[in-house]
Amino acid sequence: MKNIFFIFFFLITTCLNFSLAETKYEKIVFINLDYIFVNSLAGKDLNLQISNKEKDLKIKVNNFKKEIDLKKTKLITQKNVLSQEDYKKKISELEVEVEKINTSILTERKNLSLFKSKAEKQFTANLNSIIEKYAIENSISIVLKKKDILMAKNDLDITEIIFNKLNEKIEKLIIK
Repeated sequence: MKNIFFIFFFLITTCLNFSLAETKYEKIVFINLDYIFVNSLAGKDLNLQISNKEKDLKIKVNNFKKEIDLKKTKLITQKNVLSQEDYKKKISELEVEVEKINTSILTERKNLSLFKSKAEKQFTANLNSIIEKYAIENSISIVLKKKDILMAKNDLDITEIIFNKLNEKIEKLIIK
């Protein structure tokens, strides 16, 4: 009788453990966010917008430098012709102009940084909604970033799936 009870107890415990293990199993996947940001249609468009804004700012800075250098050179050549007071006055005017240009450049750099931040937030928000929907539809418990993983099976990578869904949903983001 003890043997039957022991066997019965063992079978029930084992079956219960298997069913608990099955319900505790979490589906975990990973995604390469950098790949999606660089290669998706929306990501490429945002990167192009950022690159264009950076180029425009660089051109403006170089133009300002050239303009100031020309004015300095012109002022230096006029040093012997102008009176001491006029020369000092022109130097202070040039310094005020340089200060205004520096302030303008600083403002544009802040605006560029703000644009990058907004673009990243908007892109991430759109991407997260797609990932969240996919995770719910496929009973995924955890989605990790690929760069934070040391090693994993390739079949756990959902990058291509999300990449295709993002390209279907969003081709271009307009940053306000």
